[in-house]
Amino acid sequence: MKRDRLEKSSTQMRRGVLELCILSIIAEGEIYPSDIIDRLKESELIVVEGTLYPLLSRLKNAGLLAYTWREAGQGPPRKYYTLTEEGRNFLKGLLGAWNELVQAVSHTTKNIVSQ
Repeated sequence: MKRDRLEKSSTQMRRGVLELCILSIIAEGEIYPSDIIDRLKESELIVVEGTLYPLLSRLKNAGLLAYTWREAGQGPPRKYYTLTEEGRNFLKGLLGAWNELVQAVSHTTKNIVSQ
């Protein structure tokens, strides 16, 4: 039971930072969704398409992302995502909030010794 609770809490924390991570990856340059998934897997933030695509759609509808269609060598055209100016400003604010949160957590947990 304790292990289940730990896994659920860990999953919730990862979900909470997923938007920040996705926006940060897209900020590096135009990118295809499967490449975003690969980058997240490299960081051990495993995400499946069923999680990523609704989030990309929500971020696009919020004006934070734009996409362009590109012809693929084989198969249908592909969507490549970029940050809008509003998305860049939002990411800066999100990074500031993240850094404040990391400092607050570090401050409140600094006296805890691994047991």
